[in-house]
Amino acid sequence: MTDTAFASGTEAVPAFQAGSQQLSSAESKFAEAALDAHKRRGLQLAVRARWIALPIIAVFIVFLNPAWEILYYHGILALLCVNGWFISRAGKVGKSRLELFLIFLDLLIMTFGLVVPSPFDSRSIPVAMQYRFDNFQYFFVILAAGTMAYSWRTVIAIGTWTATMWLGALGLVWWFSNPVPGLTEVMNAALGFEPELAEFFDPNSFMVQLRVQEAVVFVLVAVTLGFSVRRFNGLLRSNASLTRERANLSRYFSPNVVDQLSQNDEPLKQVRSEDVAVLFIDIVGFTRLSSGMDPRLVIDLLREFHGRMEREVFRHHGTLDKYLGDGLMATFGTPVAGRQDATNALACAHSMRESLLAWNRERARHGKPEIRAGIGIHYGEALLGDIGSNRLEFAVLGMTVNIAARLENLTRKLQAGIVISETLATQVRAEQIGLDLLEGNTRHPDQEVRGLDQPMTVLAWA
Repeated sequence: MTDTAFASGTEAVPAFQAGSQQLSSAESKFAEAALDAHKRRGLQLAVRARWIALPIIAVFIVFLNPAWEILYYHGILALLCVNGWFISRAGKVGKSRLELFLIFLDLLIMTFGLVVPSPFDSRSIPVAMQYRFDNFQYFFVILAAGTMAYSWRTVIAIGTWTATMWLGALGLVWWFSNPVPGLTEVMNAALGFEPELAEFFDPNSFMVQLRVQEAVVFVLVAVTLGFSVRRFNGLLRSNASLTRERANLSRYFSPNVVDQLSQNDEPLKQVRSEDVAVLFIDIVGFTRLSSGMDPRLVIDLLREFHGRMEREVFRHHGTLDKYLGDGLMATFGTPVAGRQDATNALACAHSMRESLLAWNRERARHGKPEIRAGIGIHYGEALLGDIGSNRLEFAVLGMTVNIAARLENLTRKLQAGIVISETLATQVRAEQIGLDLLEGNTRHPDQEVRGLDQPMTVLAWA
């Protein structure tokens, strides 16, 4: 790792934004996956709602008409339950002809059941009365369940298909059915003074105007719900895009930086000077260790090392500034200073050492060589802020960064695993939270650090 690290950068616009077309395609795939998951959950909810609502309706119609011919309608309800299960299996985001066919079949079964009289009914009730029982309202149950899972186009299609089937069935029944003789004449004789009233009470009358009104209102409701579903899907896509962006940011930045980037418009823009803790860690003797190894095994080793160290940085509220070959740089107190930044940095170093010990025990069981690392930490003033124009970089600049890198190099000379500056130790004591973290160190005064005019005192742990 280089020992001249005066500046560092955390990219505020990720490198994965290579092209707008690729980004748009990735966002589309992520949004489609989110919509697919939403639809799957919606279909399951719709099926459950159907399996709850239809049995309730089955009991309710027995209350309305406690007769054996009601079993016919129970059969229709059972078919709707079964077809709902098939719809849940065939449903997917985008066009699905099988799903549309099953939805169409759903509406056809329901229309047939509401219009065609029960074959078990021995009463001579005019067929027109099937349209007079206000059964059309049950279609709203299907429409409401559809908003849980279907696209806005499908919801509107349900409305138009239902209206078309309802009015189409009206035309067929009106054309082929025969009115019960005598009923119309009786109504005309009794209410002839008011023809509209006579038609309203005539059991043979289909009341076409009211049937058309039912269909028109249903279509209007379906269109309204359809555009509500469209708006909801737009919000879902937007939320999926934000979730994807946050997930991608998390691949490059620590959680505290992601929070700042996602919660504020220009969280990192202001250039400022603050006291921060800077930590460098590097594998000791990596060149010798990796020589002769398969390149893929070297990459695997680095990935596991970086992964273990990264977890400790994030666990101790640090910011992963960058990977540096076989090491990494982390800062504590960026982008926002905390109450225990120095303590967090030192605690992170000790946790990194413990993680390495556990990893080496695991490697020893598999006959793999030990991994040793040097950690250097310094606390002091640094300049923070964005640099760049379109492609921004959150930079941490100043001698504090350089001294931390020098302290990491000093671990070789002192044969130590962790080396920190006296300044960091003083800050840890001032924070009064992790005083036990300073136990067990060895004090080394008058250490020459390249770039400094005066020697400094450092504390080291083996």
